[in-house]
Amino acid sequence: MPTARESLLDTALEALGTLPWSAVRMVDVAARARVSRQTLYNEFGSKEGLARALVRREADAYLLGVRRVLASPAPPERNLVAVAEWTVARAAERPLLRALLTDAWTDGLPRPRPARPGARPASVPAQRRADAGPPAPGELVAETAACAGERWAAGCELAVRLALSHVVAPPITAPGAQCAEPESWRPTTPTITSVIETILSVDTTSPRKTIP
Repeated sequence: MPTARESLLDTALEALGTLPWSAVRMVDVAARARVSRQTLYNEFGSKEGLARALVRREADAYLLGVRRVLASPAPPERNLVAVAEWTVARAAERPLLRALLTDAWTDGLPRPRPARPGARPASVPAQRRADAGPPAPGELVAETAACAGERWAAGCELAVRLALSHVVAPPITAPGAQCAEPESWRPTTPTITSVIETILSVDTTSPRKTIP
């Protein structure tokens, strides 16, 4: 059973699917989650705190997915390709993650700042972490690469950066067609996947098994 905090985050994210963040009201989030407003404020402190928690959870869920992909018994090179595929697929369906990875924030999304210096620390440990502010794209890529461990970190970073090039500039699907809008971004094509796999295979076959 989800905790009150998770229910509130789920409700806020669901509201964000139909409303711009500026129109999402704390009182409505509490009511829809069937949680008191006092509990909402105890957990997040403010609407800005709720936004920080939403964004931090999105980053953490992405990193958890990366770790699961890397834990597969497949060859390491194949797992790194799977990380690239996971990144593109996840970014296609999660606007908050797409913004985190690319720094392309739309007006409808929350773009929280860190808690102001000198502010009283939140009483909830998870909120104290969120209040540090969302990771910048480079920081999130570095966190992702670290999931692969020292031996494969460089290869993982390369896989993610190749994936992000697809996210930022998806392929044109027909002659004369325009680049796809964010809502229609799709997972990597077999051709792109093959290119990534080839690059990683070449760059990770040195005796050190690391990318120079």
